[in-house]
Amino acid sequence: MRLGVNIDHIATLREARGQLEPEPSFAALLVENNGADSIVVHLREDRRHINDSDLIILKEVVRLRLNLEMSVSSEIVGIACKIRPEQATLVPEKRKELTTEGGLDVKNNFKRVRNAVVKLANTGIDVSLFIDPDKKQIIAARRAGVSMVELHTGRYANAENKKEENRYFEELKTAARFAKSLGLKVFAGHGLNYNNVSKIAGIEEIEELNIGHSIIARAVFVGLGRAIKEMRELID
Repeated sequence: MRLGVNIDHIATLREARGQLEPEPSFAALLVENNGADSIVVHLREDRRHINDSDLIILKEVVRLRLNLEMSVSSEIVGIACKIRPEQATLVPEKRKELTTEGGLDVKNNFKRVRNAVVKLANTGIDVSLFIDPDKKQIIAARRAGVSMVELHTGRYANAENKKEENRYFEELKTAARFAKSLGLKVFAGHGLNYNNVSKIAGIEEIEELNIGHSIIARAVFVGLGRAIKEMRELID
């Protein structure tokens, strides 16, 4: 199973003081050298952490697959088409949210999502949709023309008790199996950490996990390289 590491919060730390460090591209090099398979960044419309310059530099220096999380806004789609990361993952975005609060509603925003998918794909970018583990959303994603989806694991990660956790785990497992049956590649992420990742890593249909906050938080104490290696061991 592949591991994508989200380095947004390296930039969050930089922006907290409005300084030049820490530099996300340095983090990207550490990610490359410590067992990850891709680097994930989210270019938000308000540029609260990763900015346009970061994206340009990362595209130049990163040898791993660069996965750009992004909204379907025409501005951000235009930037992605110009920079051309290897992958774009379309996510919902609200200005006031601390982190992405749920999956993209492809079913009820089909035309807009489909238009973004077509524009990105026409420039040679692989497109994934970040969606809730819901059959209707999976079907809509397939109709939108993507070959991959990332299942939102937030409800599983935030379960308040074991019963809830088990229910949301089964929901994810069923969704992964269904998406795979439609010919989609299946990824997963959001809220995964060192305590809950192993169970999700056991779902055979899932090919990749994308994890950020817990790895960066762990890195404060043990260093980024070791934090990635520890997560890699749990997934394996």
